[in-house]
Amino acid sequence: MSKNITFDRHTSNKLKNEVTIDIDKWGVPHIKAQNLHDLFFAQGWNAARDRLWQIDVARKRGLGLLSRDFGPGYLEQDRAARLFLFRGAMSAEWQAYGPNSEEICSAFAEGINSYVESCHDGLIALPPEFGLLGHMPDYWKPEDVVRVRTHSLTRNAISELLRCKVLALAGVERGARLNSLRQELSPATVPRPADGFDPAIMTDRVLQDFRLAVSPVSFLRERLAASLQEAGRWTRVTPSDEIMQTVFQEGSNNWAISATKTTTGRPILALDPHRKHVLPSIRYLVHLSMPGLDVIGAGEPMIPGISMGHNGTAAFGLTIFGADQEDIYVYDTTSGGKEYFYSGNWEKVKTITEKIPVRGHTDQEVQLQYTRHGPILHQDAEKDRAFALRTVWMDPGMAPYMASLAVMRSKTFSEYISSLAHWGCPSVNHIYADTSNVIAWKPSGAAPVRRNWDGLLPVPGDGRFEWEGYLSPENGPFEMNPAKGFVATANAMNVPEEWSRSHPAFGYEWSDSSRHDTLHTTLSRPENISLRDCMSLQCSVYSPIAVRVLARLENLLGAVPDMPALHLLSTWDRHLDASSPAAAFFEIWLCKHLGPTIARLEGADDEVLALLVPLQPSAVASWLEKAQPSERLKHSITESLTSAWTECIGRLGGDSASWAWGSIHRLDLRHPLQALASEQWSLGAIALGGSSSTLNLSSYRNEQFSVSEGPSVRMIIDVGSWDDSLFINNPGQSGVPISNHYQDLSLDWRRGEYKPLLYSEESIRRELEHRVVLSRGDS
Repeated sequence: MSKNITFDRHTSNKLKNEVTIDIDKWGVPHIKAQNLHDLFFAQGWNAARDRLWQIDVARKRGLGLLSRDFGPGYLEQDRAARLFLFRGAMSAEWQAYGPNSEEICSAFAEGINSYVESCHDGLIALPPEFGLLGHMPDYWKPEDVVRVRTHSLTRNAISELLRCKVLALAGVERGARLNSLRQELSPATVPRPADGFDPAIMTDRVLQDFRLAVSPVSFLRERLAASLQEAGRWTRVTPSDEIMQTVFQEGSNNWAISATKTTTGRPILALDPHRKHVLPSIRYLVHLSMPGLDVIGAGEPMIPGISMGHNGTAAFGLTIFGADQEDIYVYDTTSGGKEYFYSGNWEKVKTITEKIPVRGHTDQEVQLQYTRHGPILHQDAEKDRAFALRTVWMDPGMAPYMASLAVMRSKTFSEYISSLAHWGCPSVNHIYADTSNVIAWKPSGAAPVRRNWDGLLPVPGDGRFEWEGYLSPENGPFEMNPAKGFVATANAMNVPEEWSRSHPAFGYEWSDSSRHDTLHTTLSRPENISLRDCMSLQCSVYSPIAVRVLARLENLLGAVPDMPALHLLSTWDRHLDASSPAAAFFEIWLCKHLGPTIARLEGADDEVLALLVPLQPSAVASWLEKAQPSERLKHSITESLTSAWTECIGRLGGDSASWAWGSIHRLDLRHPLQALASEQWSLGAIALGGSSSTLNLSSYRNEQFSVSEGPSVRMIIDVGSWDDSLFINNPGQSGVPISNHYQDLSLDWRRGEYKPLLYSEESIRRELEHRVVLSRGDS
């Protein structure tokens, strides 16, 4: 059907020409304009149409404006968020993102504001969440798009704190072995405290504000009802283990295959960014078309452009790359914390005073403090000590994914490489494939150069430990048209050894290499790869960890009495299917019994073990592969198998044949306001296979095994035959609970099915659901 919308009198003069938005049957908007301003105006308007409540809350969270709408329970989160806002010159910020970036963000904000104005005037109905909470959407400024940084994935401040706490309890050498069970380091190294630094001074309070700033917004009744006197209660709104797991398990897989290795005779590029599962999806697909630009793909709805997809000539995708972009600094202070020691002198702490509006109260004054390195996170007045964070966020050009505005327009390899020179955050493995059969990998993002320390522990902020700028992009590694016929990444350590020998390390903390190894093994096969093969790869629940652990088990156990656990595992195919009894047992054993057993063998007590979980599965496998057989080890492993079997009986019942991994490994997509809503806005829990080590990543919380992270969107691009490309976005394109596209893709996503990513005008017309026309007032 056709649906025409004409701007009201407030907005009709904002467009230069008519714009059409063709929405296909899967909820993907295909926006067609005649000029740059109108195109991104329409993208902003459309983002509000489908995701207004989501982007409004995200903006308020990032700018520190939650308590104005929701009350004192959000005051501490607002203060924390404001610590990390970009406060530099906007001229340098806009310049960092390339030509037209300010114009694009201005038009994008205008489009959002046009939709918001129509809502305020009662011409368009607000999403129901606004009525439930009794608040209204804000108007945007162009700089709002880029000043917020706290939704970007960076690392490794939280890991520095955890590592310190283990060292303080276990000592340097034993602590290093124990820490390696939580996070293997590559290149291998033993982190050692800097002269004058005592790891025991590090407490959870040091990163309390940081954790609060990066936490999602919660809407608990008691938080919404909190008084001003109770505001200080709400300084921990997300469990520490949840943020820790998110840091290392949000990643992705991507690969690009040369035409010589595909059944289509064209390159294929595939991607499936892994993020925390939320409702609505963190990603949004959109098609943007105007003379000279025709791009389609996915991004985050509050950011203009797309960060992964194609432009009709070149396709591009990304995964997280493990550059270390954060450091905790510790200072000696004096004058009541107003000065800190640096390079032989006392420097003044910079203080910014702001007033935060709070619903039902007068504005609350807060002080935000900074050293030359970054925001002060905590002051210990009794010990004359302060803690600050240096993060790439504070520099110009670090708004997450904004450099995609240049990348998405690149149609040759040289243009692509040039566009990546300005990529700041997050650090990513960028891959590329074009119609001339060029495929490439180029890690990108701000990579601090540390000459005299490794960045794995906090350091004194006295001037001895300074970043020497960022690694020059042109000096970084890359790969183009490799002989093997593909490039593939999965967040693992993949920096070429030859390059590493002559350059400072990007970082030492990477994801488990299991997904990377599975990809490279499969793509190296002699048979050509099809689009369907790529679908199977993205949905694979094959567990290399299970293969490694069980291969070592026989050697370490030798002859053992007949155990039902070993019998169950002996006939298992090593796939973590949702219906598999063996998968359920293996993951419970690995996570809650075998891993802790190994940690205790290395000397971990309960206090240390609590700091190590979740243990890295590959680290557990590596430990077993290095272990020498002994009676003590045999006894410990046998006991862990027995205790795991007992737990499975308690959780899943006495009949092991009826056990199923998906009965406890479930994704429960809950709307943030479900506890307040009378309507059902959440989706029912669904059984999933996989783990953090399978290509179909489904990482989980340790205690209950509920799924937390996974592929927010999947895309497989047939380079050159664009209409044969495929996608899926869980659970749907729209964030409006009453929309037909709120959860219409969920079942297909669960089944591993895909929808066509339509590109040509003919295919879009064929699958058109409805059309929106944004008209000038005189048209």
